[in-house]
Amino acid sequence: MSRIAEKVKVLLDLVKFEHSIFALPYAYIGALYASAYVGRLSDGYVDGSLVGPARDAAEQVLVLAVGGGWVVPLDAFSGGWPSWQALVWITIAMIGARSFAFVVNRAADAEIDARNPRTAGRAIPAGMIAAGELWLFALVVLAAFLFAVWRLAPVTRTLWPIVLAVFLLYPYTKRFTPLCHYWLGLCLGLAPVGAWVALGAPLAHPAPWILGIAVALWTAGFDIIYATQDVEYDRRDGVHSMPADRGVARALVQTRVAHVLTVAFLVLGGVLAGASWPWYAGVGVAAALLWYENSIVSARDLSRVNAAFFTVNGVIAIVVFAGALADRLLS
Repeated sequence: MSRIAEKVKVLLDLVKFEHSIFALPYAYIGALYASAYVGRLSDGYVDGSLVGPARDAAEQVLVLAVGGGWVVPLDAFSGGWPSWQALVWITIAMIGARSFAFVVNRAADAEIDARNPRTAGRAIPAGMIAAGELWLFALVVLAAFLFAVWRLAPVTRTLWPIVLAVFLLYPYTKRFTPLCHYWLGLCLGLAPVGAWVALGAPLAHPAPWILGIAVALWTAGFDIIYATQDVEYDRRDGVHSMPADRGVARALVQTRVAHVLTVAFLVLGGVLAGASWPWYAGVGVAAALLWYENSIVSARDLSRVNAAFFTVNGVIAIVVFAGALADRLLS
């Protein structure tokens, strides 16, 4: 049992399980505003279209007709709030997809990691995990992801391959473009969109996409900061990043621009989602934290990169979610 526990610990460290805090709050934000939107639909008229419940004995579904129809599980929301079951399945889907992608990422980067002193101690280059154990874990988390998908709105059963493909392509983008940070941003930016459609809200609504763009820009910005640690080794190994390709100073300017745009898109996303003042208060605090994050890192002083990357960004995600939750509680 102690050996199994040790292996589990190694695997959780390999996929950086604690970093789920970066994306999960945004998935929950998408779920909060999706359930509010769907709840408003079920109350009567939206955009001139009549909305009403219709039970299907086989599927146990609620059909919502707004210029057409789509289907969501009856237990996905209640009274304008996501059900606890829906939140559990969203959480499992997010963690499962992210963990599977992380395994592929770490396996693809094993040789590169082995040549970098900062990453040489990771589980795969350090030989702490066998190939069979690694891929067994990958299959388990992939199965968890797929099982959760099948418990959410049927549209997710069509869209999941696209999401997984986006995740799996990320480790290869750094082989040919410094825009890899923005591809990583796309991966995390799918969180509010995925949760939105998982509760049956329409894919064409702009709110989750705008929020997704905000998350993507925020992620790209802090990933550029993170990449400043490996400039020397990235250049040696032909790995692309903004700091390695454009220089640290220019890359950090790009981070600041991305984070200014993050705040702008969070505000716009709130407008489109029908948010009230608590959301904007949360965004305001997040803006202050982003300013602080960018102020403690410069081309002349990279000693606080880890504080900027790990601590501040985890707090930002929680603060923005707290604003959304307070908004829904007070609305």
